[in-house]
Amino acid sequence: MRISLSLTAAALAALTAVPALADGPRLYPVPTTANYCPAGLQPITINGAICCGQPNTNVTWYEMKRHPVYRAATYTRSYNCPEGTKGCQ
Repeated sequence: MRISLSLTAAALAALTAVPALADGPRLYPVPTTANYCPAGLQPITINGAICCGQPNTNVTWYEMKRHPVYRAATYTRSYNCPEGTKGCQ
């Protein structure tokens, strides 16, 4: 009884992990004009390595890895200090 219960629990745990593995690796298209791949295939990247295949995303590897650029906030100082006042610049 205990063995079948543990086997059932292990099978249930294995089945819940299957949808996560169903997508497979992401294949990113390479932005290039040269195509040295066989007919029906195009250059793709898998974790940065270039090879031939069918991409399953429309974003390139470089676009996915690019970090957003944030501009630093600029502050303008406007002081209204009379000449010779301490603490004004």
